[in-house]
Amino acid sequence: MGGILQGVTFHQIENLELSGLTHLDSPRVHIRLENCTGAKLTSLLIQAPEDSPNTDGIAIGSSSHIQIHDSTIRTGDDCIAIKGGTSFLDVNRVKCGPGHGISVGSLGYEGEYETVEEVNVRNCEFKSSDNGARIKTWQGGSGYVRGIHFENIVISDARNPIIIDQNYCDDQKTKCKMSSSSVVEVSNVTFRNVRGTSGNQPSIKLQCAGGVGCTNIVLDHVKLNPQEPGERSYADCENVVDGNFDDVDPQVSCQTSKG
Repeated sequence: MGGILQGVTFHQIENLELSGLTHLDSPRVHIRLENCTGAKLTSLLIQAPEDSPNTDGIAIGSSSHIQIHDSTIRTGDDCIAIKGGTSFLDVNRVKCGPGHGISVGSLGYEGEYETVEEVNVRNCEFKSSDNGARIKTWQGGSGYVRGIHFENIVISDARNPIIIDQNYCDDQKTKCKMSSSSVVEVSNVTFRNVRGTSGNQPSIKLQCAGGVGCTNIVLDHVKLNPQEPGERSYADCENVVDGNFDDVDPQVSCQTSKG
């Protein structure tokens, strides 16, 4: 694809079943699903060095009704990267780390319209990963992320256990401070029964864009302690509208701006 070495790509396949595969040291994404429907991926072991760039374990785009169950992913990038056009994804009993966590996005690069909806991530473990449960969108893009649920998550020494970033930027060639008048809207997101330790502070980052912000964000029964003894755990929250934070440690309070 474009002269860049890849692992395995499945394109326009219905009812794919992939089980028992060991996939090691891909030069880029290990397994990619594009325009697939009804895929079931189970009992996979995906592994690459922690410092290997762009070695996503599983990348999913423009696909629906996908199941990823009972797998272990250790890479230098996202364990699972959930890209635009993805809907009805079920991730269950996945062990992630090292890597960049299970990430929705990034979405909206260079003004693109992109959507992700109905994603359930449950009974998963993150160990020594850069991120845990993450949503990342670029300012200047458009579309939406909605109906995203992380539930029954155990985290050990993740740098960013819970993070929503509506101001994402990792491109040195692009000006990152784009107008917040256009953003990928983030709504109806739940983090429930999340517990563990954070190797960095703040352990909860809800960094939403001014003006539009994120709506209906729920944190329910979340407890994240510092990995290092004597440190204080805290949260950073900006521009969340209709947030519901119940039994959350560290406590979350939000600042809002007009953008």
